[in-house]
Amino acid sequence: MTPQSLSHIRVLDLSRVLAGPWCTQNLADLGAEVIKIERPGAGDDTRGWGPPWVKGEGGTDTTDSTYFAAANRGKKSVAVDIAKPAGQALIRELAAQCDVLIENYKVGDLARYGLDYATLSAINPGLVYCSITGYGQDGPFSHKPGYDFVFQGMGGLMSVTGEADRLPGGGPQKVGIAIADVLTGMYASVAILAALNHRSQSGRGQYIDMALLDCIVALGGNQITGYFASGKVPGRFGNAHATLVPYQVFGTADGQMVVAVGNDVQWQRYCDAIGRPDLAQEERWRKVTGRIVGRDELVPDLCNTMATRTTADWIARLEANDVPCGPINNYRQVFENPQVIHRGLRVDIPRTAGGTVSTIASPMRLQGTPVTYEQAPPTLGEHTEWWLRERMGRSQEQIDALLAAGVVQTGR
Repeated sequence: MTPQSLSHIRVLDLSRVLAGPWCTQNLADLGAEVIKIERPGAGDDTRGWGPPWVKGEGGTDTTDSTYFAAANRGKKSVAVDIAKPAGQALIRELAAQCDVLIENYKVGDLARYGLDYATLSAINPGLVYCSITGYGQDGPFSHKPGYDFVFQGMGGLMSVTGEADRLPGGGPQKVGIAIADVLTGMYASVAILAALNHRSQSGRGQYIDMALLDCIVALGGNQITGYFASGKVPGRFGNAHATLVPYQVFGTADGQMVVAVGNDVQWQRYCDAIGRPDLAQEERWRKVTGRIVGRDELVPDLCNTMATRTTADWIARLEANDVPCGPINNYRQVFENPQVIHRGLRVDIPRTAGGTVSTIASPMRLQGTPVTYEQAPPTLGEHTEWWLRERMGRSQEQIDALLAAGVVQTGR
């Protein structure tokens, strides 16, 4: 069997929606055993966030959304009602066997159930316990709920995203994905791995406080440090770049494309590729500072030239001159791209319940302990009986009693 980096780690996942599940999917991809606790009868909120739906046997729609599938590969679904004392007792028993716990309940909610860090670390001192909330565990806003969109606005990202106010269509825009959630899931993954590394030396787990607001603010690092230094609040540049020219979208004879001239040498190459040696020779455009200051005069001239040939023609010419550029693909075109095909970025995984779910390959390419894809996003309660029998040592009679009491739900 192929070795994996985290095959010795067991994760108790009490999270839902995206930030927490994104984190635990990373850990599962790296080999951790992730046990996802879900509400009987409902499961993770995102199971119902469709269409589109995961396809089952014969291509029919299932009751699980593709949104859920995107963040829950590699996990075991266990349906337990943690509002019931018997369910809480089961989770505490499981936490004693786990290395990591991840949750994204409101601040203080799990203390009501005896599932907070203070309680569980007393049972399992080696437990790494990660809480993900909107604003963090302390501060004047810590009690507030919040979604990704809120933090894209509040954390400054939308102030630098969108067309410039002086141009048609100008104004703030959110990013097309839930970037605050995804970013927080990634930061949480790093923090958990750091805590596990520390535990390997100290023997002690620790508490991790992750906030979506903190992460989205951190994402603006290069813009923010510029503001700290200059006192000038960054604005929106649309598809242009604040400190590089040309670094933007250009219209072509048959569409649009991206050109990214990152330095003065590339500028000379770009001018050669587009047949404009006059621009390369003009002193005021030789250095990036001049191109920034004079962008309102330079860019329209470049736009006129770029509109004379097709996207494919320009890409061939620019790439021949080592100028970074590329098409603007939709996702169908992305997965027709030969490099994407070669890298195997689409992963089809058979479902136990029938059918196949297509997911996106992990970008983490470890040669010694590679990522594997063995468990499709689970159906609700698919692993409840396995967990009770194999991990908790319950007899069939005890399992049936828990089912009858509504404490658990199985995938039967």
